[in-house]
Amino acid sequence: MGSRGGARALEYLLGLYFVMHIPITLLFDLQALLSADLYPTELTDMLKWYIQEFKDPLMLNPPSWFKSFLFCELVFQLPLFPFAAYAFFKGNCKWIRIPAIIYSVHTMTTLIPISAHILLESFTQGPRTFQERLSLLSIYAPYFFIPLILLFFMLWSPYYSTDEKRKRKTR
Repeated sequence: MGSRGGARALEYLLGLYFVMHIPITLLFDLQALLSADLYPTELTDMLKWYIQEFKDPLMLNPPSWFKSFLFCELVFQLPLFPFAAYAFFKGNCKWIRIPAIIYSVHTMTTLIPISAHILLESFTQGPRTFQERLSLLSIYAPYFFIPLILLFFMLWSPYYSTDEKRKRKTR
């Protein structure tokens, strides 16, 4: 598999990430922001199971700063997900470069206070041991590392480079 084959495999993985992110956002993440009446009992029960199993205080009793992140996910990120999935499944869609960079930086930035909160906060309801904190952090970690990979791919991949456009414009 050549370098384009590796890039193509990464594009498929990114497309899958964005496709999977749509139901996760709509069915689970937004339960902390929207009224519980909007969701069937099965979904609210699944969220309760998750909160209990992973001791997630952010979803149990979301602070206003966390709700602001969820609002951004609803308003800015969710509309991008189907376009990003399309772009990465199709492959070599240079128009996704800037939106993908913005998405990745925004998402990684939100994960810094989330991670700090999980690791450093004293909780009455939440993870108590370091192991429980790491377990919860492992749920959030892909939403830092996948956007980091996306950012590097958009910045350094020759397939999404803007150098080609610049060369054509100078001729």
